Amino acid sequence: HVQLVESGGGSVQAGGSLRLSCSASGIRYGDYCMGWYRQATGKEREAVATIETSGTADYGDSVRGRFTISNDYAKKIVYLQMSNLKPEDSGMYYCAALKSAGPCFHALSFDYAIHYRGTGTQVTVS
Repeated sequence: HVQLVESGGGSVQAGGSLRLSCSASGIRYGDYCMGWYRQATGKEREAVATIETSGTADYGDSVRGRFTISNDYAKKIVYLQMSNLKPEDSGMYYCAALKSAGPCFHALSFDYAIHYRGTGTQVTVS
């Protein structure tokens, strides 16, 4: 039974920080690119960050320099460290496990590439 379980969301003031975690079970973790995307109410899904099996990370332009994605393969956890948060960062954040022949970050925008996803954790920045 595959599960991706996000945690770490919450409410913070602008300029604050949060660290999201996504714990994976039931998958060959090392076979997947892991990523985070977000969706605010009434807005389209936005790819936030991905980390390839090689360790290469990529970020959306709106978060580059403020967010850091990292992987703990032993624990099967992917993290998203978010700093200098802005109100526009608010939304539901989802963890995803992807496979893609091309760049993982680009694939995060397409459902066909997402093999598994979590149920999300809410981030609110005021």
